[in-house]
Amino acid sequence: MKIDDGSWGLSEAEARRVQRRPEAFGTRGMVCSAHPVAAFIGLSILQRGGNAFDAAIAVAAAEGVVLPMKCGIGGDAFAVAYDARQRETVAFNGSGVAAAGATADYYRSRGHKTMPLDGVHAVSVPGGVAVYEAMWKRYGTMDWAALWEPAIRLADEGVAITDYISARFADRAEKLAVFPHSAAQFLPHGRVPAAGERWSAPHLAKTLRIVAQGGADAFYRGEIAEKLLAFLKQEGQTFTADDFAQQQAVVYTPIATEYRGATVYATAPPSQGFLVLQQLNIIEGFDIGKLAPYSPERMHLLMEAKKLAFADRNRYAGDPAFVKWPLQTLISKEHAALRRTEIDPARACWPAGALVPEHAGDTSYFAIADGDGNAISFIHSLSNSFGSCVVAGETGVTLNNRAGRGFSLDPSHPNCIAPGRRTMHTLNAYMVYRDGQPWLVGGTPGGDQQAQWNTQVISNVIDHGMSVQEAAEAPRFHSFPGTDPVNLGRAPVIKAEDRVPQAAREALAKLGHTVETLGAWGAGGAVQLIQFDRENGVLRGGTDPRPGGLALGF
Repeated sequence: MKIDDGSWGLSEAEARRVQRRPEAFGTRGMVCSAHPVAAFIGLSILQRGGNAFDAAIAVAAAEGVVLPMKCGIGGDAFAVAYDARQRETVAFNGSGVAAAGATADYYRSRGHKTMPLDGVHAVSVPGGVAVYEAMWKRYGTMDWAALWEPAIRLADEGVAITDYISARFADRAEKLAVFPHSAAQFLPHGRVPAAGERWSAPHLAKTLRIVAQGGADAFYRGEIAEKLLAFLKQEGQTFTADDFAQQQAVVYTPIATEYRGATVYATAPPSQGFLVLQQLNIIEGFDIGKLAPYSPERMHLLMEAKKLAFADRNRYAGDPAFVKWPLQTLISKEHAALRRTEIDPARACWPAGALVPEHAGDTSYFAIADGDGNAISFIHSLSNSFGSCVVAGETGVTLNNRAGRGFSLDPSHPNCIAPGRRTMHTLNAYMVYRDGQPWLVGGTPGGDQQAQWNTQVISNVIDHGMSVQEAAEAPRFHSFPGTDPVNLGRAPVIKAEDRVPQAAREALAKLGHTVETLGAWGAGGAVQLIQFDRENGVLRGGTDPRPGGLALGF
């Protein structure tokens, strides 16, 4: 069913609530970012003759300044990349490890019953800078230091705060105020910067200059590492110099599946990209394209597929360097066929086993393609908003809380914390290929919702013919563990934006789902999409209006 009227099958009244942005077009390059300034910086790199990978480094560095609650050099990164010259598809794993002294017994001895979500004991080694450099060494064409100049200038001279970013600062202001260096950097004059004010981070600018001059070596084994380790030790963390010195990006062939004639590539564990592939495999057995995009029948199938995939994650998934689990089985068509039989079209299921907490998170995703056919699908994050909420002294680096967010203290759990272990990671990015070449480049932030929304977006485009902008703006929904008020127990809840037709939400409740209605744009996320229109030699870009991002082509 081709969706070309902007309504996605909604009523006239519901369609009026759609915030339609124009689709972006280009022939020589396209950048889609959650922040307009970062998108402009990426496009300027392409216009200066850089390729998609050069632009990705500049955008990643810039987003760490203009979206400081979401990402930065204190966080992690994953990517899927296509090099057109070599016709090569690779993925990058930039997740960091737990500290040398990070054991479940250590945390329990400090009185923790679960992993802390903020403070230095929530931190893992930042893995992002290792990915930036690995990508640049493999594919970059411009001078490394030049790619960092825009971010350094922004941190030094300041950026204008938007309404959206001011609100995100306010959300975490109470926690940021607990940590002196964080308060100094993010709450200047003792308050949240208001929309329209200029905010700068001179300490961060100095650290970015060191990265620009010394690369990953300076960050993990040189001057920055020394400062980070000294700060962490002073605060009682158990990292050693080796924890940082041994950090490396992992470069590998991404995992993949076929979906209705297209090949979907995704980041491999510890990324949760396998959940996207598993969900697609399950729903492929249903004729989704014949169902209205926001019919209760389609939404029910998507949510039931999600619950089955996540149940497998909860049962098996951990750092593959430490835990053996059947990844290839989980993303196989045979496993999907077995799991599909467990879906009751007329009734919501309650997954077996305890419901594992899921998190929303705060992350940034961007997509870039250039005129030579190169493409990059890139996601990076501090994990929760402002990560651990700790700025590491005068480095200006906001440290992630990936260890606190991802690990368990249960020794029987496959994701139990241990020294040198990487946690299972909500971050995932994908590319969809047709005829052996990239056709769709996409992703979104959103914690555990990422894998659900990525599945929805791919289905929106393939099964329902949505344009990339329609798919980015489409009403969003997701399954989330919650309390079932009827049975007074734990049960999955469907959280759906109120642009999803009311009749569909009511029908889902009759199927046994607990339904929570969000605001028109309240589900979160920030979908960015690029489509290669090879017939016309055009790049098409779509951006999510929720965070105020931008798709720019030329």
